[in-house]
Amino acid sequence: MYLFLIVLMNKNSFDVIIIGGGLAGLLCSIDLHKRGFSVLVIEKKSYPLHKVCGEYISNEVLPYLKRLGYNPSDSGAKEISRFMISSSNGASETCEMEMGGFSLSRYKLDHDLFELASSLGVELISNTAVTEISFNDDESFEVKTVEKTYGSNVVIGAYGKRSNIDKGLGRDFFSKRTSYLGVKHHFKGEHEDDLVCLHNFDGGYCGVSKVENGLINISYLITNDVLKRYKNINELEQVHLSKNPFLKNIFENSTPVFEKPLVISQINFGIKQTVEKHVLMIGDAAGMIHPLCGNGMAMAIHSTKLCSNQVSEFLSQKISRKEMESRYRNVWDKAFKRRLKLGNLMQPLFGKGWTSNTALRVIKILPSILPKVVSLSHGAPIQ
Repeated sequence: MYLFLIVLMNKNSFDVIIIGGGLAGLLCSIDLHKRGFSVLVIEKKSYPLHKVCGEYISNEVLPYLKRLGYNPSDSGAKEISRFMISSSNGASETCEMEMGGFSLSRYKLDHDLFELASSLGVELISNTAVTEISFNDDESFEVKTVEKTYGSNVVIGAYGKRSNIDKGLGRDFFSKRTSYLGVKHHFKGEHEDDLVCLHNFDGGYCGVSKVENGLINISYLITNDVLKRYKNINELEQVHLSKNPFLKNIFENSTPVFEKPLVISQINFGIKQTVEKHVLMIGDAAGMIHPLCGNGMAMAIHSTKLCSNQVSEFLSQKISRKEMESRYRNVWDKAFKRRLKLGNLMQPLFGKGWTSNTALRVIKILPSILPKVVSLSHGAPIQ
């Protein structure tokens, strides 16, 4: 194993290059920098920006965030202690959450993490797209952008759900078309601060929670088949989603903040590989977490810790590259496979009128089911 020393005068070379500067990428850069490694983050967009996201994070990740120097409550995050689920006809059930969580916009969260990473000395490049990644015979990487070529010992993919980088790496899922798309709004209106909701409608479901500054985040997943029945998203929401009375109340009595909703298409919940051509994947690049698993953002944060642990061992010459990759695959599977299975089992029960109505009738008869299901979607605290 060769010695992992970076010549400091060569500013194009780093211990680690992270492609993507969102939630997972920024946290991973902070973690690895604090462990003493040189890190470069390359983000194709500018900071800060809104992203299609449920914006609820379970408290399982709070110890880890605080250890890295970030406390969400300092940014106005809302503490979440209750969960409500409703069927398409408006039947509902609410329960206390054993662990709970917090709700904070991605706009604020990514901005704060960017500022923290910058203050620590992490190298950050924005408005720059990666055009090529190559792994050389001497076990080093070259990462090309339009302007420059950078070298590193490790490359981490943190670029989200779908990217041309996936195509360049030959990832199987990239060529598979899906019918799912996500839509996100922020509204000014009334919603209980401590409550996160999952409202069902025919063809999808919608998450609702309060974020900082009194805004309501509304994010829903729907299929193209349903969307095509309507002229536009506004008609979809006013006619289709509003058949659920809880959503009807929000759309009729709240004021949109965005000029138009954010939309992302081709959302793929299929299996992804956590390592592709020696690139370690974290966050959504490692695997899209189904909303019914409950905690996509928390899992993205957890994946950064799992990845950072293995990368640190490798760069410290304690394990080989092969061992690093194998261990990361194993710890990722151990941490998340149970939740993914839970989401797949629950998926047929929601997003369809009669099944969601039936599921709520069962929950009404056996209300103890709901907190148990919620607890299964939350992991153990990570440090």
